[in-house]
Amino acid sequence: MSVPDPLDTLTSGLASIVRLPKGVTVSGVTNDIKTPGPRLVELYDVENDVDCRKVRERISELDLIVERVIPATENSRARTDPNSEFHLPEIGMSVPRLVIQNDLLVEEDNQFMKGQVFVGAEDIIQYLNQKFGSDEKVINDDVDDIKEKALVLWDQVGGYLALLLRVGRGTSVCSAASATLSSVPRPAQPLVLYSYEGNQFCRLVREVLTELDIVYELRSAGKQSPRREELASISGGSSQCPYLMDPNTSTNMRESADIIRYLYKTYALWTPPSELLGTVSNIITPILKPVYEKLAPLQAGSYQEDKSQYELELAKAKSQVEAEITSAPVVVYTYKLSPFCTEATELLDNLGVSYKEISLGLEWIPGLIAKGGSAKRAALGDMTGQTSLPHFFVEGKSIGGLYSGNPGLVPSLEQGAFPTSTLEAATSDTLTSIGGFE
Repeated sequence: MSVPDPLDTLTSGLASIVRLPKGVTVSGVTNDIKTPGPRLVELYDVENDVDCRKVRERISELDLIVERVIPATENSRARTDPNSEFHLPEIGMSVPRLVIQNDLLVEEDNQFMKGQVFVGAEDIIQYLNQKFGSDEKVINDDVDDIKEKALVLWDQVGGYLALLLRVGRGTSVCSAASATLSSVPRPAQPLVLYSYEGNQFCRLVREVLTELDIVYELRSAGKQSPRREELASISGGSSQCPYLMDPNTSTNMRESADIIRYLYKTYALWTPPSELLGTVSNIITPILKPVYEKLAPLQAGSYQEDKSQYELELAKAKSQVEAEITSAPVVVYTYKLSPFCTEATELLDNLGVSYKEISLGLEWIPGLIAKGGSAKRAALGDMTGQTSLPHFFVEGKSIGGLYSGNPGLVPSLEQGAFPTSTLEAATSDTLTSIGGFE
C-alpha cells in the first residue's frame, strides 16, 4: 500500500467504467435534500468489497449523507480493538452493516442500542429504496427476459471485475497505521469527504482512508446533486470531487493526490514506498545478490595479480565507512539515479527523520559510479554482506536496504524495530495537536 501511481489511476478508472452507470448520477430520489429523514449514522464498510460497493453506489444515487463510514477490514480497529468506540459486536460481524438512527430500541448481543441495524447489501439497499427512493428494478419494463438476465449477470460480473482491477487496495489497514502501534495519530473528530462512488479519484481517496483506518463522514455529491452547490460555496466555486475537510487541523483540500499525501503525513507513521518497486525487489534481489557480491570486489580491483593495492584501498574504504556510519544516527548510502534510493530518501523525509545521505555516484555501472565508490561498495559488502544500495545504518548498525536486509527499512518499521525515539520525535507534534477519538 502506497501513494497511488498512474497505474492506480488507470485501474481505478477502469473499475468505474465496468460499473457504469451505477454510483454516478443522482436518480430515483423521492425525498428532498433539505427534508429531514432517518439518519444514516454508521456504515461499516470495506472499500474494495463487492457488496459494500453496491451499497455505496445506491447511497450516491440517492444523494445521502452517512455520518460515520467505519473501515471494517479484518485488521481494523472496529474488529480488533474492544476499546474502540466503533467496535463490532460478536454477532453480526459481516459487512456492509448500516445503523439507522430512530426512536426504536433494538436488542443486540444482550445490549440495547438506539437505532435500527441492517446487514448485507440486499437488506440495506431495500431499506434505502423504501425510505429515500424507488424500490423498482432499474431495468426497463420492455426489456425481454434474456436481456434482463444478461444485465443482471453483467452487474455481477462487473462487481468482481472492479474488485480485481483494484486488488490489494482498500481491503486491509496498512502497517503504517496498524492498530498494534499505539503511536499512530488518530483524528479526534471524523473527517468529511465529498464524494461519489463512480468517480475514479474519489475511489483512490476512500481506499487510503480505509487503509489508514480513518472514520469519516461521507457526503454524496454525484452528478445532478443539489449538494454540489453546497460544495461550491465551501470550496470557493468548484464542485469537483473528491473534496476533504479535516476539522482537526482546519484543512480543506481537493485533488486526490494532495489529499492522499496529506492523509499519510497526518495519520500514518510513515508513507509506504512504491508497491511496484517492492514487488520488483522481492523478485530480483535474491537473483542479483550473488552476482553483485562477485562483481563488487572485481570492480574495485580484486582481479589484479598484485592484490596488495586492492587490499590497501579496501582497508582505507572500510575506515571511511566506519567513520561515516557513526557520524549521524541514521546514515544511508545511495545512487543518484536509483529509483529504490529515491524511494528510500523520500520515506525518511516523510518520517521526518534526520539522516545523512552518502552518494556513491549515479549508479554502480563503470563510468557512473563515483571515484572511490567501487572500493566503498566492496567494503560495505565485506563488512555487512550487502553491496546493493540503498543501504541504511541506524546508530552505526546495518539494517539493510529498503525492502530487505537485516531486516530492511520497511520491515523494521513494520516490526516496530526502528528506534522508537526517532519515530516519537517525528510524530510528537502531530500527536499533540490531533489526539484521539473522544
